[in-house]
Amino acid sequence: MSEELNLDRRRFLSAAAMAVAGTQLATQSVARAQSTGTHTSFASLNQINAGELNIGYAQAGPAGGRVVILLHGWPYDIHSYVDVAPSLAAQGYRVIVPYLRGYGSTTFLSGSTFRNAQQSVVALDVINLMDALKIKSAIVAGFDWGARTADILAALWPERFTALVSVSGYLITNVKAQAQPLPPKAELGWWYQYYFSTERGVLGYAQYTNEFNRLIWTIVSPKWHFSNATFNRTAAAFSNPDHVAIVIHDYRWRLGLAKGDPKYDDIEAKLFAGPVIAVPTITIASDFDGPLKNGAAYRSKFTGTYSHRILNGIGHNVPQEAPQAFAQAVVDVARG
Repeated sequence: MSEELNLDRRRFLSAAAMAVAGTQLATQSVARAQSTGTHTSFASLNQINAGELNIGYAQAGPAGGRVVILLHGWPYDIHSYVDVAPSLAAQGYRVIVPYLRGYGSTTFLSGSTFRNAQQSVVALDVINLMDALKIKSAIVAGFDWGARTADILAALWPERFTALVSVSGYLITNVKAQAQPLPPKAELGWWYQYYFSTERGVLGYAQYTNEFNRLIWTIVSPKWHFSNATFNRTAAAFSNPDHVAIVIHDYRWRLGLAKGDPKYDDIEAKLFAGPVIAVPTITIASDFDGPLKNGAAYRSKFTGTYSHRILNGIGHNVPQEAPQAFAQAVVDVARG
């Protein structure tokens, strides 16, 4: 398997180990010491029908501002951007922060809809949201599931996504390639996905959702001393009735253990081919990325204006742990 297709496994391994104990590759190092911000909620929360979902989203900034869409991952929610959004809004951007399918107030319009979380579908949710809000183009930024989704959007719909900020770089999944095993020490970092592949894992995640997700937070961000209140604000999003089904399907699909919807096969084929991303991009690495934080493994995937930044002392939840640095990356990439 190529190095880039192993990135997410090796990043998680590196983080777990810490918990237990233009053609530009030059990096910008940012210290941990910056303030993580003081906001605890969004001023505006909205709902709109988009595709097969009723999507909940936070909004900030002037209605006529340049649009920025911020995408969270697992096990997080829109509060990862609770300090980033007002910072960008104050600079004139219209900021949209949606709950992904299976999180918060985003719900399915029909009880009979396949609870599908393959990568193409999550990306299409964002396209449908933009169409519903009559947004023609946007800057897109994300981490974890959100980074993968943002990468896909920038790669396949560059006419709609004018710039990209992606934490941990290029995360588009090739399911067939991921079937190849890694050395045992590398596989250790994949433990939660193997757990989710069992019925015991489904029952365990359903019964201990908050305990499980709090453990993940501490493993992947060992230097982030978040409060109970901070975790509980996000944990409310996990009570979504489809949360467990969406999380389990996402990880089983990645391992080839669950089928996607055949109507998205053409899109997945394009993604499995590893498309390059030509829009202006800033990638961000943190301690979570371990030895891969220099970004060299995925540099060739970005063919447009590009820079790479390293946030030393920061864990996986970059926008919440380092909101100033994340917001600045959005502002900088917006300038092209």
